[in-house]
Amino acid sequence: MFRNVAAIFVHLAGPLQGKKAGASSITRCLHQTVAMAKRLQARRLEGIDKNPWVEIVKLASENECVNLGQGFPDFAPPDFAMEAFQHAVSGDIMLNQYTKAFGYPPLTKVLASFFGKLLGQEMDPLRNVLVTVGAYGALFTAFQALVDEGDEVIIIEPFFDCYEPMTLMAGGRPVFIPLKPNSSHSQDGELESSSNWQLDPTELAGKFTSRTKALVLNTPNNPLGKVFSKAELELVASLCQQHDVVCISDEVYQWLVFDGNQHVSIASLPGMWERTLTIGSAGKTFSATGWKVGWVLGPEHLVKHLKTVHQNSIFHCPTQTQAAVAWSFEREQRHFGQPSSYFVQLSQLTQSKRDHMIRSLQSVGLRPIVCQGSYFLITDISDFKNKMPNLPGDADEAYDKRFVKWMIKNKGLVAIPVSVFCSTTHQKHFDHYIRFCFIKDEATLQAMDEKLQKWKADITP
Repeated sequence: MFRNVAAIFVHLAGPLQGKKAGASSITRCLHQTVAMAKRLQARRLEGIDKNPWVEIVKLASENECVNLGQGFPDFAPPDFAMEAFQHAVSGDIMLNQYTKAFGYPPLTKVLASFFGKLLGQEMDPLRNVLVTVGAYGALFTAFQALVDEGDEVIIIEPFFDCYEPMTLMAGGRPVFIPLKPNSSHSQDGELESSSNWQLDPTELAGKFTSRTKALVLNTPNNPLGKVFSKAELELVASLCQQHDVVCISDEVYQWLVFDGNQHVSIASLPGMWERTLTIGSAGKTFSATGWKVGWVLGPEHLVKHLKTVHQNSIFHCPTQTQAAVAWSFEREQRHFGQPSSYFVQLSQLTQSKRDHMIRSLQSVGLRPIVCQGSYFLITDISDFKNKMPNLPGDADEAYDKRFVKWMIKNKGLVAIPVSVFCSTTHQKHFDHYIRFCFIKDEATLQAMDEKLQKWKADITP
């Protein structure tokens, strides 16, 4: 083999011998770039290559900002979770190796036990649970396993922004239906609530066709923070059953509900377990988003297809983080429903952060929508749109995107335009809202207050 390589080199170098520029010519010859004639990009990637987060994160890094855009806590997970992770890393050496492909057995066991009681099901850890690389991985696996070419997927707007590209990558066609604010439920002088944003039952029913394969439900909703009521879920459930549709239920914020609201899993409703995939996240559950441990719960006849995708893609999730999540759930199971429960404490803590942010945003004329749950609230910027309609930006750029860029550069605050959580067709209905994340450390919220006080001083005569 080496003789062949040498011969090729002599063949290339021979004509250049004796020339002054021989070395550089050889370099050019060996490193010549040949353009490929074949199409490189798979067609399923068309139209989904641009990501709004990239531009906003880059702009934030170029300015001195308080980042209230991205959805992650900037404080430590609870002590028991940190200790569990440290133990997983420094304890049993076999936790450095592969575990079962579909989930570390102690984790699948505690997930089946914990959520089985909540969903009213006798769950088998081997048949009804799949552990994934975060809830994001669970969603991707679900779309790849169940959505076929030409299948329609109903997506409720505003939506977590991965639902649409994941549908498209699977060959499906997104069908959008917007939540709409019902102003008749608002009292004069009171802030609007996310509960006022509702689906039109007739419009929703009209979205179901013979081609509808799945409906994606997100409760509590990101970015709106809406917690769907039992009556609203019953409407969705009846239509899914009537049209033989699978429900992909993203419930990563289920422990973050406020003001006495109750999270209801649609899989717990009559006739829905058999057609629902319930998706959860350890990152949101234990304030450790970097651990990237998620799960899917559901009937075996659905979960088995997700396992096929899983075993032929990532195959396995990190063992040590799964072990830490398992021990954390075991601890929570002993305290569940008591004042010592982390889920109880986290909800109370996060609600106080939400209230803090609402008061602060109001001081500069922003109108927050009071969220019922999640990490997020959205804020109405209509007054600014009326006062400053001509902010810099591309001609076809939604107003909320231009406003967010202006706010980053001029006010040092980062938020996310809500129009990025909507279909192109409906963006114009949502371009006067921006999303803030309030699950932040007290120091971050104080830094926000300082920015807002400066802003207030600028607009006070």
